[in-house]
Amino acid sequence: MFRRGSTVIGSGLKIVGNVSAEGLVEVHGQIEGDVSCTSLVISPNAQIHGSVTAEKVVVNGRVEGPIQGGDVILKSKAHVIGDIRHQSLTIEKGAYFDGRAAQAHRANGQQRDAPATKIRGAARAPRGATE
Repeated sequence: MFRRGSTVIGSGLKIVGNVSAEGLVEVHGQIEGDVSCTSLVISPNAQIHGSVTAEKVVVNGRVEGPIQGGDVILKSKAHVIGDIRHQSLTIEKGAYFDGRAAQAHRANGQQRDAPATKIRGAARAPRGATE
């Protein structure tokens, strides 16, 4: 049932404090604190109030705080209030994001940031697009 090297924070669990883990962390409950891990999946009913740092971040719940990650995906039920620093960012239709997004690039082994883009509102399909 559980994958090796993963941590699951269940739907009835609320953690007050910082969470640091190796590997995958799946959040179905609530965290009031900073989260640092390799990969993070935030389910539709989950909430994080604090900063998030992970190589891969998939948000389908609520995050209030900055996100720093390599690949960041905001799924259709995501509600993010905070800045996102990323290498790649995907925002699905229906996701809500209020913050600035800045792409971090690597050049000659050093990281440099691209200018931030302010985004506010829900992602929508382009005009004329069909479902």
